Amino acid sequence: MQQHQIKFFAGSSHPELAKEISKYLKTSVSELVISKFACGEIYAKPKDTVRGVDAFVLQTGSSNINEDLMELFIILDSLKRSFAGRIHVVMPHYGYARQDRVATPREPISAKLVADLISAAGADHIITMKLHSDQEQGFFNFPVDNLSTEKLFAEYFAKKGLKDLVVVSPDAGGAKDAKRLANLLMANLAIIYKTRPSHNKAQANHVIGDVKGKGCLIYDDMIDTGGSVVEALRALKECGAKKVYLAATHAVFSDPAAERLRNAGFEEVVVTNTIPISKNKKFKGLVVLSVAPLLAKIIENIHEDKSVTSALL
Repeated sequence: MQQHQIKFFAGSSHPELAKEISKYLKTSVSELVISKFACGEIYAKPKDTVRGVDAFVLQTGSSNINEDLMELFIILDSLKRSFAGRIHVVMPHYGYARQDRVATPREPISAKLVADLISAAGADHIITMKLHSDQEQGFFNFPVDNLSTEKLFAEYFAKKGLKDLVVVSPDAGGAKDAKRLANLLMANLAIIYKTRPSHNKAQANHVIGDVKGKGCLIYDDMIDTGGSVVEALRALKECGAKKVYLAATHAVFSDPAAERLRNAGFEEVVVTNTIPISKNKKFKGLVVLSVAPLLAKIIENIHEDKSVTSALL
């Protein structure tokens, strides 16, 4: 059976990551014609034929998430109507992921809505990283590869040779992820009991676990305004923790996150490049790990009908 040609496309959300992935794939980014009409409507189409190809489209959820999504929908529709073989969305940061349940009366489940829209636009498969909750995979009516980043962070922190390390979940919901990272680092686990009085506001009320005199690594799926992790740092320091590191997959960095993190007193803030980080939001002590090698390997394995799991080992 002849294997279909692979084409790697990228929307305008993260050109740097697209270039890096294409380098690992040893191919160029296939050209898309993307423009806007005078009224602001988005126009997009592949420049060359895509009939029968294995099409991968990189479009992450950046600070312009609504524009990113609309552009993605139009790209997918153009590929579908041009008879692309299989259409894979590569969305390292899945926008609207936090709106995954009805927490108070009359709330929408926007994460499900976005999944429906991606499907309706023509996608056959999505590759994403660190969904806000694993159950969100059930929002899609096609296959989902939800990639973990624990190994990436474990490799980085293992090289530091930190002793008496405690991996800390900033809330109860992230305890499973923090436990997986703790196991990889052969470290202990602590959990912070957190309440959230309103959106983007958090209060760290109690630390569950022994952190006195120890180095701590706070591990979260994302950093938005930075309020939760700064509160966690305060709680750990009050309980006698020594050095405190912070690791998170998605650097959303909504204002005033960069300023908060710059002045908080973390030894290091380690994130990945699932979201582009502008120069004005970078600061001393910020470390950015690349997900490009992992995503490139996943894309290769999917195209060649090989195991995705093997790429994560």
